[in-house]
Amino acid sequence: MHHSRSRRAGRCLILAAALLSTGAIAQDATVHPGQWPKALWPVARDPKMEARIAAILRGMSAEEKVGQVIQADIASVTPEEVKRYHLGSVLNGGNSGPGGNDLAPARDWLALADAFWAASVDKSGGGSGVPVIWGTDAVHGHSNIIGATLFPHNIGLGAARDPDLIQRIGTATAAEIRVTGQEWTFAPTITVPQDPRWGRAYEGYSSNPALVSSYADRMILGLQGAPNAGPLLKGPYVLASTKHFLADGGTAEGRDQGDARIDEATLRDVHGKPYGPAIGAGVATVMTSFSSWNGLKIAANRGLVTELLKGRMNFDGFVVTDWNAHGQLPGCTNASCPTAINAGVDMYMAPDSWKPLYQSLLAQVKDGTVPMARLDDAVTRILRVKMRLGLFEAGKPSSRPLAGRWELLGAPAHRAIAREAVGKSLVLLKNQGVLPVKAGAEVLVAGDAADDIARQSGGWTLTWQGTGLTNANFPGATSIWTGIREAVTKSGGRATLSADGHFAKKPDVAIVVFGETPYAEFQGDLKTLRLRPELRGQVETMRRLKAAGVPVVAVMLTGRPLFTGPELNLADAFVVAWLPGSEGAGVADRLIAPRDGAAPVFTGRLSMPWPASARAEGPALYPLGYGLSGQEPASAWQSVPEDPGVADDGAGSTFMDDGLPAAGWSLQVEDSGQSTRITTLPVASAGGRVQVTAVDARVQEGARAFELAGGGRQEVVLAAPAPLDLSRQANGAMMIVATMRFDSAPARDAVVGARCAEGCGNGVSLAPAAAIRGRFITVGVPLRCFGPTLTSLEAPLVVRTTGAMRFALSRVALGTSADQVLACR
Repeated sequence: MHHSRSRRAGRCLILAAALLSTGAIAQDATVHPGQWPKALWPVARDPKMEARIAAILRGMSAEEKVGQVIQADIASVTPEEVKRYHLGSVLNGGNSGPGGNDLAPARDWLALADAFWAASVDKSGGGSGVPVIWGTDAVHGHSNIIGATLFPHNIGLGAARDPDLIQRIGTATAAEIRVTGQEWTFAPTITVPQDPRWGRAYEGYSSNPALVSSYADRMILGLQGAPNAGPLLKGPYVLASTKHFLADGGTAEGRDQGDARIDEATLRDVHGKPYGPAIGAGVATVMTSFSSWNGLKIAANRGLVTELLKGRMNFDGFVVTDWNAHGQLPGCTNASCPTAINAGVDMYMAPDSWKPLYQSLLAQVKDGTVPMARLDDAVTRILRVKMRLGLFEAGKPSSRPLAGRWELLGAPAHRAIAREAVGKSLVLLKNQGVLPVKAGAEVLVAGDAADDIARQSGGWTLTWQGTGLTNANFPGATSIWTGIREAVTKSGGRATLSADGHFAKKPDVAIVVFGETPYAEFQGDLKTLRLRPELRGQVETMRRLKAAGVPVVAVMLTGRPLFTGPELNLADAFVVAWLPGSEGAGVADRLIAPRDGAAPVFTGRLSMPWPASARAEGPALYPLGYGLSGQEPASAWQSVPEDPGVADDGAGSTFMDDGLPAAGWSLQVEDSGQSTRITTLPVASAGGRVQVTAVDARVQEGARAFELAGGGRQEVVLAAPAPLDLSRQANGAMMIVATMRFDSAPARDAVVGARCAEGCGNGVSLAPAAAIRGRFITVGVPLRCFGPTLTSLEAPLVVRTTGAMRFALSRVALGTSADQVLACR
């Protein structure tokens, strides 16, 4: 689908044909490049390099050129295919790793990098042998690799207010990436999040564009080194990528991949502001956003990508899309999208769709849908970045500087930087004289987050969502509990860990660590600014400790400011720790007074306002930039509001838990064409062939057991209160994950499926999962099994059979891992 365009006096106008989700006609997605500030690109074009690029381009076939503009995920491509299709790049998605193991050891990553490189430069059978580049989401350290240093997520770094620190983090991160052979990180994220309900808010440094701008160039200089300093691969550097262009942090209601319904002045002055210093630092690549501006997807907006970014702002690197984002453009699918490259995109991130996209794009180049001049420009930009990188002379990844130096992963010097960053990021919101904890104190450490390195590290940690991990996955890292224990012991005191806060000997003080659990992207979207219901239990722990006369220090792990009225009133001190990463000892550095020396001082300041209620549009309790030092004179505490001002969130991504459907959902049995909703137990279906009882699982009576007699079609259905749009989740390779126990062999025709308005297929056989009997396991069904589009999912789980079987069901949720993943038909 092509958009008509007109140009008048340097103005580029693109009319969005889409409708906003409100049903209103979309505003014009109109950009006026002349009204934006120019940026200074710092790297002059080298005539010898340009001649070399032109010579390579002349020798390339259309097939080779198309291959260069496509990036495939390592889970969906082999080195032989990289050679055969001349692919320009590979990436590892959040759940991808060598040999299908995202927790593979570092050596395997370097070996695979060598294999991809060798295939790309192999000219046997013809071709130019352009080396491949490998991109990775090293967004808070080299965070896909076991043993790497994990720095605080960006929202915490924003609270540190220290640009020099940011550059040092970039340099350390680049060095660790080079150890395993990758050349490109999809960082830094220079979004300016305006609504903390957004599941990616923690990836932004601040809601203040000036603060984000002060960091953008420094992180790029840390990752890439100084512009014009020679080939990056001769030094300890990697390519950077600023993301997500543009206004991903300005979408309505904080919806990930949503629509920024804002005027051009806001687009420019808030969301565009960090791109000036980023381009000034010579950032090599820019990633377009999934999101839209006034109804038109960014990667389809030629005015923004070509006229503004490459034209007015003089960006001379290349533009890459996000994960299958091209499939969301008007008139496009994952398999075909000329719109993106014609709008100015230079490389498609087509993780699992690369092969059909390659075929369609090649045909579109040959029939003129995509002009050869546009393809040539895209390939030229990619070749130029590769040459500035020094890729053509660098040799295989394992032969380059720092490669295979395993001691640099989690090196003491890098961990020291991370620990410093943790301490500087902490924000003290309240202190009634309890901090710092005095040397020699008896300290109780409570809370289910106190000894959980994955939880304190957040999303984008080893896995996409940062879930399914234990402390054993983090060699060399320090949990908050371990850091506190070491500091207290060193001060002459004693620390005890008790997750629920119970104690045998009354402590002098209790430190309660609580907050969010890990999430990434849309999985973290909230409807209100409030901890999910299952995460609020630590309030009772605090209340019980206070009733026992124990002073309480609350330490909150969170990727965003959230309503915490009850916790603030209960605690004697309240510290926002954000998502500190692998160096939990940095928290203790500010909490615990040393035996000798000066008392620690808090220097962190809020990088976003802290809300007075859970209403996103409500007033701030503490403004941007607020933070105590801990040295203020004592004063009486003024109670803050405890009314969240909103009703509880809906189900989120958990549809059934401990045997109970989420609010508004229904668990029902369909037998002989009659439906029975399960509300009281035990119960029999209307047809009499299905018996339902309560059985124990994680908690007493935490599952529902179904005994199906067979003899006709029977279904167990978990139905949503309204149709769900899970198209984003399907694109993100997510699954419906059910916690089930099989007490008999399944019937031969037993399947698990879903119910959609547009049809969801015939379901997936349960036989592989039911081979494990007598204990609860998690069973995953990829959303893609239900069809290419999931915009109207009525029931995410339907167990269907005509035969006899017995099973129990405890939990149903969206997820990315399971004990048994069922194969699509």
